[in-house]
Amino acid sequence: MTSSKDDVLRKPAKTKAGVAPLAVMLPPRSCNHGACTYCPTLNAPQSYTPLSPAVMRARLLNYSPSKQVLARLKAFEMMNHPNDKVELIIMGGTFLQYPKEFKLRYVKDCFDSLNGKVSESLLEAQKLNESSKHRCVALCIETRPDDCSDEQILEMLSYGCTRVELGIQMPDDELYKLSNRGHGVKEVVDATRRLKDAGFKIGYHIMPGLPGSNVHRDLELFKEVFSSDDYKPDQIKLYPCQVIKGSALEKDYYDGKYVPYDEQTTKDILVEMIKLVPEYCRVMRVMREIPPAYLVAGLKRIDLRTEVEKELKKDLKNIFEIRMREVGFRNTDDFNTSIKVSEYPASNGKELFLQVVNSENVLFGLLRLRFPGSPSPLIPELNDCAIVREVHVYGKALRLGESNDDDNTAQHGGLGKELMKKAEELSKSNGFKKLAVISGVGVRPYYEKLGYELVGMYMVKVLQ
Repeated sequence: MTSSKDDVLRKPAKTKAGVAPLAVMLPPRSCNHGACTYCPTLNAPQSYTPLSPAVMRARLLNYSPSKQVLARLKAFEMMNHPNDKVELIIMGGTFLQYPKEFKLRYVKDCFDSLNGKVSESLLEAQKLNESSKHRCVALCIETRPDDCSDEQILEMLSYGCTRVELGIQMPDDELYKLSNRGHGVKEVVDATRRLKDAGFKIGYHIMPGLPGSNVHRDLELFKEVFSSDDYKPDQIKLYPCQVIKGSALEKDYYDGKYVPYDEQTTKDILVEMIKLVPEYCRVMRVMREIPPAYLVAGLKRIDLRTEVEKELKKDLKNIFEIRMREVGFRNTDDFNTSIKVSEYPASNGKELFLQVVNSENVLFGLLRLRFPGSPSPLIPELNDCAIVREVHVYGKALRLGESNDDDNTAQHGGLGKELMKKAEELSKSNGFKKLAVISGVGVRPYYEKLGYELVGMYMVKVLQ
């Protein structure tokens, strides 16, 4: 039987990592510290422009989180993508700086729209989402390193957050001062440690080409991000500095005080950076999606990733970054896999990176296991616990309950259970009495079947 035109999967890369990423945009609000020199101050959410596609969609819906969620679910349906496993991403500003009641209502509205029902409270909405048609399997919040206190970490946990993105740009106090960043390296180090000890997956926004920097300095700082135990993020976004209308950098550019990298320099540094990314880290994005009308200087192409990856594919055996090894993005006929375990120190603890790979190092699934350096006084339910910060099986997204009869996906084939069993064995052999998982609200039933129960905001199992 041939598929009809209506059955064609459009923009297939959107769910090749196994989930449907659903982004909601916050209404415009200035950061408390003011604005970084590269950040535009326009009538748009912080760091975006009025013509950014996500902003235009959100503005048409009056920035309503409910309407944005429903619109994105409908868009996935029209493109024939499964939308029952959703990663909710709150973007467009430092969410934790918004008023308390606004934040609570915003997250609840998102869950209500996923559930198709208005609940009395956020807790009720989260409980309902465990069995709803559209389940929130992960929730991402963008924040700043200086907006990541103990209290704010507890707040993010209460929302059901599992992943946090930090704008660190380049970890250098001098560069931070030149760009009016409003915090220093210490805040980056402290936030990273606290987040990892709470079980969050961590993403960094990296910005080469900042005022005061150069190619050599950028590469040395980038190497430090993965060589120093203070950092070692799980994922990164590479956003080369551009001169945008409405930013302080625009005046510096016209005054001759700042010159951005040209296209070839930008391409070369991106290639070199991705070559340096270790096997436990994923490059989520390359280049900001800034409309050309608002770009004054710097690279004006948003499709540079295609050329960068074309260059990298010439020597794939020496590329260890996650995305370019995922089964959804790599063709392979070898489905004989095994679990490989790597260890590395990070943020006063030990990270164990478990990955399901074949002989070609194609990645089918992963698990991030953390052994904290000391008990968390912040979260008593994590005492005596090793922490699973992420479990992810790659490949084309399948619907809930759909059987795996497709060699192009690793989903629903039992790899997640194998990874969890291995994590339990490793945790027990290292002296931990319990294993905790920072679980998306919609994935809790999966862990219940594996013997875990909800304790606070974590799924926890006593290791026998």
